[in-house]
Order: sequence, then structure tokens, then C-alpha cells
Amino acid sequence: MAALTSQSATTTGTTPNPITPTASDTIAAGQFGPNGCELRVITTGTASNITVLDPGRTPSGNPGTASAVAAPATGVRRLLIPLSAIDPTASVATVTSSSQTGLTYELFRL
Repeated sequence: MAALTSQSATTTGTTPNPITPTASDTIAAGQFGPNGCELRVITTGTASNITVLDPGRTPSGNPGTASAVAAPATGVRRLLIPLSAIDPTASVATVTSSSQTGLTYELFRL
């Protein structure tokens, strides 16, 4: 598990910092902007399912159900990570990926 660091877009331009993800990564609450984060998912040769975990709990204490976003074998996807994805107990949001081969992230504050 790795802690991801976000960037801010600027009027003078921002060079994205590529992030090599692990199977499960976290984003600390302090990395979020007032409107959340945007995760840019880049794949080169291998498809991957990306899931932003739902920190919500059912009445029985089970985690909320999250849906994966399918990233194609070669392509780009942009995912909104809302503030509601932050687990109030751990103060992090968690992102998982099914395959890390040829997978790169870029993370921006919104």
C-alpha cells in the first residue's frame, strides 16, 4: 500500500507527476481539494479495474459496495474521487487496482 500525493493545476501549467500504483493505495484527507481529487488512470498494454472504496458502513458494520471502473488495455480514464470517499476513522481514501502492469496514475486536487 502506498500513499499517493496530489498536485494542483496552475494557470502557468503543471507537469504531471506519474505515480506507479500498488494493488491498494491511499490518499490522505490533506491531499484533497475542496471538491475532492481527480485520478487520471493511464494503461499501456494491460487492462485494469480501478475501484475507489466506499468507506460507508451498513447497519451491520460492513463496508459499502463500490463499483470498479474498467480501464482498457491501452487508454486513459479520469475518475472523480469525492470527499465522501475519505474514511472518517482512518482519514484516507483507498483506491485499488486489479492489475498494475503498465498502469500509471496522476492525481490532482479539485
